[in-house]
Amino acid sequence: MSTKALEGIKVLDFTHVQAGPACTQLLGQLGADVIKCEMPGSGDATRDWLRDVEGADSLYFTMFNGNKRAMCLNARTAEGKDILTRLIKQSDVMVENFAPGALDRMGFSWENIQKINPGIVLASVKGYAEGHANESFKVYENVAQCTGGAASTTGFWDGPPTVSGAALGDSNSGMHLCIGILAALQYKNRTGRGQKVNVAMQDSVLNLCRVKLRDQQRLERTGKLDEYPHNELKLPLGDSTPRGGNAGGGGQPGWVLKCKPTSPDDTNNYVYFTVQASAWAKICDMVDKPEWKDDPNYNTFEARRDKFFQVIKYIESKFQDKDKHEVTRWAAEYDIPCGPVNSFKELAHDPSLRKVKTIVEVDHPVRGKYLTIGSPIKFSESEVEITRSPMLGEHSEEVLKSLGYSDAEIAAMVANGTTALYGK
Repeated sequence: MSTKALEGIKVLDFTHVQAGPACTQLLGQLGADVIKCEMPGSGDATRDWLRDVEGADSLYFTMFNGNKRAMCLNARTAEGKDILTRLIKQSDVMVENFAPGALDRMGFSWENIQKINPGIVLASVKGYAEGHANESFKVYENVAQCTGGAASTTGFWDGPPTVSGAALGDSNSGMHLCIGILAALQYKNRTGRGQKVNVAMQDSVLNLCRVKLRDQQRLERTGKLDEYPHNELKLPLGDSTPRGGNAGGGGQPGWVLKCKPTSPDDTNNYVYFTVQASAWAKICDMVDKPEWKDDPNYNTFEARRDKFFQVIKYIESKFQDKDKHEVTRWAAEYDIPCGPVNSFKELAHDPSLRKVKTIVEVDHPVRGKYLTIGSPIKFSESEVEITRSPMLGEHSEEVLKSLGYSDAEIAAMVANGTTALYGK
């Protein structure tokens, strides 16, 4: 008996770059049979982006396209349209992140797709939601972070809006789309009907920024945001949720504090330390300030509000003889939320992340071994296997034969540019 959660689900993947591929890769990791369709001769543009090994697919491509089969398909030819029609007939899900209207221009509108397969789920990522005033505009990662509000609230109050290193626009949208697909499949199981699932990058970013919308409403109602440092620094809040530096976003004050470097080149020698109200007494014990526990000038959140940086500076002074990992373990002894600022060198070589298969090493026939991110979702029963990304057209022949095409028909389609076969 299979242990893969999505075993038997067939996914037709017409995505490129990051948002769509992140979604379909996760579906593949969960056990779905994902067929990535790419143009003959070129393929997904990211195969060439930021290439570090001559003649090999880039890490950009490999990181988002594991656990898939790949075929070359030019759906503009008559034969290509026939192939796509057959693929749609036998697929449970079709995922695309073309520009708005691209599928319609190919002759595969939602209405036509429904006629081919009434049970299919058509999932799309776009920059803006359908019906939005900007729905036809092109959106990339950092644009989405700006349009969804993340950039306006990231950074320090005396600096410009800042985008995050996390892919809040792309990969985050892909994860939202994956959730929508799984819900639509459950709906199909109950009703037999497919449906369209649309995710907008702006909406996905905004969904992760909901606490900032919370703060906007509090600001408009009360004129105050006490957990932000503006009061102590005598800075105006303005009329919109401000940039708060490293202030906690969930009502628990905290800050990034400097520790002893782990090496001469360590530029990430910091921890995030949370001054949690319920842990105040433990914090006082940890940093040898027992007198603060009963001092009315310090023992409540309200009392500390105008001296937060004084408190933080003192706590930081206690960390100068300990590195970030030592401080993290020390804080854990007192049950205080605290964690190191991990560099990607540390993450790439973290034995714990390797052990739990969050960081996975896979082998590639051209570039050799590379690291990728394993499934962030762990199961007690459903096996998650991480496989390498496919070569361009690696499974074209295999897929076409499964659709009923003969060797002669496949050769003719290779000759007219409808498809291409890897290594042939």
